[in-house]
Amino acid sequence: MAIEEIRQFAQQIRQNVEQVIVGKTEVIDTLIIALLCEGHVLLEDVPGVGKTMLARALSLSLDADFRRLQCTPDLLPSDITGVSVFNQETRQFQFIPGPAFTNILLADEINRATPRAQAALLECMGERQVTVDGVTRTLPRPFMVLATQNPIEYEGTFPLPEAQLDRFLFKTSLGYLSAEQEGDMLRNLGGRHPIETLQPVADAAQIPLLAEQVWTIRVDDTLRSYIVALIQATRKHSDLTLGASPRGALALYRGAQARAALAGRDYVLPDDIQALAPLALPHRCIVNPESALRGRTAQRIVGEIVEQTPLSLGEV
Repeated sequence: MAIEEIRQFAQQIRQNVEQVIVGKTEVIDTLIIALLCEGHVLLEDVPGVGKTMLARALSLSLDADFRRLQCTPDLLPSDITGVSVFNQETRQFQFIPGPAFTNILLADEINRATPRAQAALLECMGERQVTVDGVTRTLPRPFMVLATQNPIEYEGTFPLPEAQLDRFLFKTSLGYLSAEQEGDMLRNLGGRHPIETLQPVADAAQIPLLAEQVWTIRVDDTLRSYIVALIQATRKHSDLTLGASPRGALALYRGAQARAALAGRDYVLPDDIQALAPLALPHRCIVNPESALRGRTAQRIVGEIVEQTPLSLGEV
């Protein structure tokens, strides 16, 4: 019954968001999977494809608290986590929460923030808490960071370090619409933007409960061995200076469980792992300079690893 509840939850969210975001079912499902895994997503794409609109539509569908953080070079860590100010009336310091205290935080153009500001998100994303003036405060659940960055324009940007990238469960992109989908998008306007009339179809408070149920999805020993084999293959590949971290293995494991639940299954299939590997692993890998000059990319290398790694009968 719990699995059917997760499937229905995902279907309601998907159908509602598709009123605003046309032709991107796989990306929407990726965000839902990340929600059920209580993870974070990096959206890397060119301007104008709907990254911000997708985040808004998701939060409205969940009736969740939503904050948008526009990242700029002058952004301070306190602009993210909050700051203590002296209250003249009470003669005491009072903590003013920053935008991190929300359910869905959109960090727009995250690579335009300085490394110091980017680092303020590390504790938020990893431990779901912030520490200001020696006091640790827990962030609300669910808490999800949706970060965007433009892969075309690099002037005035600060590339995310590996430690920051590793905290994103998935990295994905929307891409351009087909001619037919773009026509559907224009027809959906109908005198006003559909985001203006979008109504909640689920409660964000359900997510922690559903996330607990995702843990019950069965993962066979063979599939655990398969995940480990994929991770190990990235670390041994001659074109990669750095392979996927243990957090990458966890991302594949949890993501596969959530993807199975979206399909109404209480067990994981190899297809679940293979579908999520291109989202969970490439941003955790570093291509060596010689291979990069030959046009090799982490995305392509991970795709080859998935094709070449056999599904053995070993146990982990």
